[in-house]
Amino acid sequence: MIRKIYENLVKWKEKKEKNPLIVLGARQVGKTYSISEFCRNEYENVVELNLLEQASVVNLFKENIDTEEKYKALKTLIGSDIDIESENTIVFFDEVQESEELISSLKFFSEKHQNINIICAGSLLGVRLKRSSISFPVGKVEMINMYPMDFEEFLLAFDEDLLIEKIKESYSTDKELINVLHDTALRLYKYYLCVGGMPASVLSLVKANRDMTKYDSKILEDIIDAYFNDMSRYVINKPESLKIEKLYRSVPNQLANSTNRFQYTRIERKARKQYYETALDWLLASRLLIKADKVKIPEIPMKGFVEANYFKLYMSDVGLLRNMLGLRFNDILLDNLSLYKGVMVESYVANEFVSSNMDLFYWLSDGIAEVDFLLYSNKGVIPVEVKASDAVKSKSLRVYIENFKPEYSIRVSTRNFGFVNGIKSVPLYAVFCIKGN
Repeated sequence: MIRKIYENLVKWKEKKEKNPLIVLGARQVGKTYSISEFCRNEYENVVELNLLEQASVVNLFKENIDTEEKYKALKTLIGSDIDIESENTIVFFDEVQESEELISSLKFFSEKHQNINIICAGSLLGVRLKRSSISFPVGKVEMINMYPMDFEEFLLAFDEDLLIEKIKESYSTDKELINVLHDTALRLYKYYLCVGGMPASVLSLVKANRDMTKYDSKILEDIIDAYFNDMSRYVINKPESLKIEKLYRSVPNQLANSTNRFQYTRIERKARKQYYETALDWLLASRLLIKADKVKIPEIPMKGFVEANYFKLYMSDVGLLRNMLGLRFNDILLDNLSLYKGVMVESYVANEFVSSNMDLFYWLSDGIAEVDFLLYSNKGVIPVEVKASDAVKSKSLRVYIENFKPEYSIRVSTRNFGFVNGIKSVPLYAVFCIKGN
């Protein structure tokens, strides 16, 4: 399946002077597959070392010897038939979180052997980097974030290239997509809400030819189980593991919170911030949750106006959210949802924005008005209102426009494209077109 990260990997390869590359992302978002495909397509020789399977490499970097000696020993382990210093060779360290020492040694490769092409990836790597007792090679590595497949990649998986072109054309011109294509795109969007963007999940629907009765729903259950297993494995102790799991399980319920903020007391009645703070940090670093910060004033830079204790949490994938809520496919496909329809749609938009590497912010005015997302663009702060249907009347967006007079506003809904009274109408299936620029 086509992943957009491939273009970023090619840009890294084409640099004349480049540091080792680390690809960050949650488990099973497709890191290993995408990197392996890139390596095979772009290089003549590929050295792939999975540190979960090759303990000898992990043990080597634990040795109390000079880093140059470790490098020479690594060459010996790889074998003399491959020249790892050749421009036509790449070394891929997978599951690199298993060796803090190797991660620290990337500085050595950057400074002493920059001609070696090195790429790294691993599950829970973000957690390992934050909690490592060994110094991280700041400025000596490049990092790329990888997320579940966004809706554009989902469409590519179904060979809907022409539909993508028409969606992008209508987005740029604000002209309506013809009805039959609009309806087709909305139907595919609903399929995406059902299965999400985890590659294995999308592939199952592709193989089922969009027949939900043949889709393997156990895939998402297994992914969530794997996440819970990680919460036990990559933690300091059992109590911390339980806190992480409790917080994660609370998120679907938190999203329906009328206060429009995450509340620790919704995890358990007497819960406090200081007790769950490290658990939240773990889940954010692992990319299992994403965070949207509330801003007091929608001005640039928005990070300077963030209210520290007011934020929302979204799950990293809308398919996983659907699974944890126990929603049936037909409830989504036939629009049988009530309150949680808005929850699913807002989560979907959050996932799409994060996939485009945009920070998430929202605005709330003393319970009077709320704007779901704020985008930092070259035209200032742009408010984005999200609607789950074609009923688009909104007091909140009107209040925001009157108070802050943005260059324009965006309303995301099931309505077709358009631009009226300073509001750009974007159908839910076209959110991937919105960029923070």
